[in-house]
Amino acid sequence: MTPARRNLAMLLCLVTIVLAVLDMNIVSAATVPIVRDLDPVHGVDRLPWLISAFSLAATALLPLYGKLCDLYGAKRVLIAALGTFLLGSGLCGAAQSMGQLIAFRAVQGIGGGGLMSVTMVVLAHLKDPAQRGGKGGAMGGIVAGFGMAVGPLVGALFTEHLSWRWIFYVNLPLGLLALVGIALVVRLPRAAGRRSVDFPGAALVAAFATGVLLVTEWGGKDHGWASPEILGLGAATLAALGLFLWRQATAAEPILPLSLFRIRVVRLGFAIQGLVGMAMTGSIVYVMLYLQIARGVAPTSASLYLIPMAAGMTAVGLLVGRLTDRGHSTRTFLVAGAGCAALALALLGLSGPDTGLWAVLAELALLGCGLGQLIGQLITVVQEAAPRHQLGVATSGVRFFQTLGSALGAALFGTVLARVYAADEPGRTLGAVRTLSGAAREHALADFTDAVDVVFLSAGGVLALALLLALRLRAAGDGGTGRREAGAEGERPVLAA
Repeated sequence: MTPARRNLAMLLCLVTIVLAVLDMNIVSAATVPIVRDLDPVHGVDRLPWLISAFSLAATALLPLYGKLCDLYGAKRVLIAALGTFLLGSGLCGAAQSMGQLIAFRAVQGIGGGGLMSVTMVVLAHLKDPAQRGGKGGAMGGIVAGFGMAVGPLVGALFTEHLSWRWIFYVNLPLGLLALVGIALVVRLPRAAGRRSVDFPGAALVAAFATGVLLVTEWGGKDHGWASPEILGLGAATLAALGLFLWRQATAAEPILPLSLFRIRVVRLGFAIQGLVGMAMTGSIVYVMLYLQIARGVAPTSASLYLIPMAAGMTAVGLLVGRLTDRGHSTRTFLVAGAGCAALALALLGLSGPDTGLWAVLAELALLGCGLGQLIGQLITVVQEAAPRHQLGVATSGVRFFQTLGSALGAALFGTVLARVYAADEPGRTLGAVRTLSGAAREHALADFTDAVDVVFLSAGGVLALALLLALRLRAAGDGGTGRREAGAEGERPVLAA
């Protein structure tokens, strides 16, 4: 491919990432009008399924997408995933009931999981071999992070000025343009050969991922953590994990080869990405809650507070991409990013009711600067350390661990928030704050602020652990491109000592 054609292909891939990430976060801003139009009586009770249907389907199929890329070629798999995503988008926009919308969101998520992972594989293939850094993977990570930050704002704008259905319909023209462009422009090497797909392994990892997400979604909310439902689901999830690991150790073509975990850089990259996913959940979700409940900011205005975070993430990510292309160590940016983001969350945790909102904006910008050094670079590091024939499963593995980390973060921080908030008055819920007035309301808001501070400090501690793991990565003296070492798994790149 010519340089111009390569750049156009990268742009088309970034468009697909934006579509998928926006749709994962955009629905949260449109829940009220959706319930009002489709099911005003029972719709609120079904909202958790509406919000989680996309992520459940996307996460469950992530490892399968990676293996399909390695077996049949990333271009074919990306076109199929994009077509499925567009079909689900059109059906969501035309849904006439909450049940239909939830089912169609799952269809959309099946395609969306491919868009968020397969595009990273395509970007890795499109990277100019002469480039020293991982420009494509880093750009993909930056765009994904930016979409996570601005998704609620875009959803609020569409809902207020058009209709909630347009948050789905807008995908059709952009997605069709990307699909046709990818089919015509992208040229990738053909897969080496046709081999069998480990569908039992894919089913087991899907069952494990679904179990994790359901435990985190229901635990402490619909059912107590010690309830038979949660304990039984947790046991089934652990059993699925055990069977999956056994299957990966014995299958001829494992869906997530355990040999990847013997590569130190890949192993640490997966772990750090999971911790970053946890911390991002703790920052984005609970910043929105803090602004709306404790500071009285309207939902649409609260979304605007995420713009400095997105801007910092994008600007620093672009700068880091240029510096790594020029030979600077990837490890340096991973360490600096984890430290910067941990500091930002600590500052958010130390903010009080009298802290100015401008200070909160500055802390969010600092958080974005830290995350911008982490998201794209981790994808690049893992891609460069993995064997070339396992590029698909390694890339989807990064996304898989990030999504699982986000789910675990939602459960962990939600439990922390609820328990700290109810410490003085057991049984008190956040929903009751709106019904209080006078001194009782002031007391409740103070307790809520204290609880959110603990959440931010906990998220900072998670990133501090990510910092320790990043320090264990060996420095990449050649800018992150690594050197070739022959090992048990064949020739593969590793970060140079």
